Amino acid sequence: MHKVDILGVQVDVIDTDGLHTAIEGSVLQNRRDVYAYVNINAINIAHENERFKEFLNNSHVVYCDGEGVRLGARMLGYHLPPRVVLTYWIWELCELFEKRKFSVFFLGATEQYVEEAVGRVRQRFPEIVIAGWHHGYFEKTGAENEAVVEMINSARPNILIVGFGMPAQEMWIEENLSRLPANVILPAGSMIDYTAGRKGLAPKWMADNGMEWLYRFLQEPGRLWKRYLIGNPSFMYKIAREYLRKGTQR
Repeated sequence: MHKVDILGVQVDVIDTDGLHTAIEGSVLQNRRDVYAYVNINAINIAHENERFKEFLNNSHVVYCDGEGVRLGARMLGYHLPPRVVLTYWIWELCELFEKRKFSVFFLGATEQYVEEAVGRVRQRFPEIVIAGWHHGYFEKTGAENEAVVEMINSARPNILIVGFGMPAQEMWIEENLSRLPANVILPAGSMIDYTAGRKGLAPKWMADNGMEWLYRFLQEPGRLWKRYLIGNPSFMYKIAREYLRKGTQR
């Protein structure tokens, strides 16, 4: 797969069809692959956190989840296909899992929300193989963590979806990767909340015009103001600086 460098993060030039093919390959070849996503927040965290950047760059696939990253890529002379947003993409994935009999384990959100998410998935895809689920509010070290890892090991899912928020989910995956039996591991952010119907998706016209961040910010301003009002301009500043640096090299 072809990758492009966005401020030190290697991002795959891949669309949903390519992702489906890659995921099928990971399962059928019995590999253990991480499929990470990047948006502006991820690139900003990677800029400050070398360990997080290494996690992304060591992942099997890093797909673009944010319109801001696509804009930054264009400014640097790269083309990325339309973004892939797991909150929407999950339904296509579940259709694939049902069709190919790939089992899936959901890890994250509250106990109530993850159960509701699993229920909605089963309602829509009655033949899907749900290997198990567990909430995300457990101690990420020690006995509680060991019990969750053991539960996943016993379930042996093809797909493990981990939604703790960024970068907690990525760091947990990194720390436990060698003991996780899944063929495909997907960091998922707050996708489980959306799948449960507990968070509203942006109207299509906003999503199609790169304004989904605004919709999310208006839903949760207290939690997201720093990410968007400081993080977005900071990212664009770094992109502009990189553009000028590349220009002087030319």
